[in-house]
Amino acid sequence: MNMIQAINSALDVMMGRDQDIVVLGEDVGYFGGVFKATEGLQAKHGKTRVFDTPITECGIIGVAVGMCTYGLRPVPEIQFADYIYPALDQIVSEAARLRYRSAGEYTAPITVRSPFGGGIFGGQTHSQSPEGIFTHVAGLKTVVPSNPYDAKGLLISAIEDNDPVIFFEPKRIYNGPFDGHYDRPVTPWSKHPTSAVPQGYYKVPLGKAAIVRPGEDVTVLAYGTMVHVAAAVIENQGVDAELIDLRTLVPLDMETIAASVKKTGRCVIVHEATKTSGFGAELSALVQEHCFHHLEAPIQRVTGWDTPYPHSLEWAYYPGPVRLGEALKRVMQD
Repeated sequence: MNMIQAINSALDVMMGRDQDIVVLGEDVGYFGGVFKATEGLQAKHGKTRVFDTPITECGIIGVAVGMCTYGLRPVPEIQFADYIYPALDQIVSEAARLRYRSAGEYTAPITVRSPFGGGIFGGQTHSQSPEGIFTHVAGLKTVVPSNPYDAKGLLISAIEDNDPVIFFEPKRIYNGPFDGHYDRPVTPWSKHPTSAVPQGYYKVPLGKAAIVRPGEDVTVLAYGTMVHVAAAVIENQGVDAELIDLRTLVPLDMETIAASVKKTGRCVIVHEATKTSGFGAELSALVQEHCFHHLEAPIQRVTGWDTPYPHSLEWAYYPGPVRLGEALKRVMQD
């Protein structure tokens, strides 16, 4: 399966297991979603469980919060993460606070799916990575898969969780892994081992990172598309790097991160989002707190720039192989 098919399979499996699960969003029904992640679900599960909404992100999440209080488990889709901002009040002030403000009488088992990130020439309104905003909010969990196998297993875990989960899907790798070289042909997921996705039910636990590649010299922390970019750069430079796919930003698997950095003594953090107050800043602070006496060089961050995402200069903005390679050289020289 590619990532789109894996996400579709997760939704299908869970809807078959639990009648309280409903899917809603713009064009998710008859059309099957702009990326076809919900294709065929309405025909199979019915119009009352998979239905289209007006173009109102605030309304989509507001309805989902109301559904939770009646015992449903909604999976709303925000068509692009760039358009999640109108829904912030409902996500932050209502969904994330519902368990707390009701003293546990109500929960908010909402899984908000949304494609995010750049690399598709989407420009400033279809390329943003707003994950750092949601990791700041108490009561929310934030998940970013990097491959089809994890996408299905993590989405099932998110849907079964009794707290709200923001599930960001890196759209640049929907159809295949991306090594950061935009001028090369796309490699399909069928040539990658993580495309072997079981048809049935399985879970990948939230809060557990994956060691993609073991190493001794430097720890590279990444998530989403950047896992594949980092893997390619590491291989190209011949660095004995330990590459960690965070998978879940909140809850964060700090145990795996700290063990790795204490072993290697060096750390490089990479993400697409802008640098200032990005999630990499939190990672850097945590690594410093937990591993200070083991660090042999300053922590390096490779990120997007603090500007709107440009269309014509996308690859200058994108934290690709050149900038990541330079960061690896710097950290190894110190």
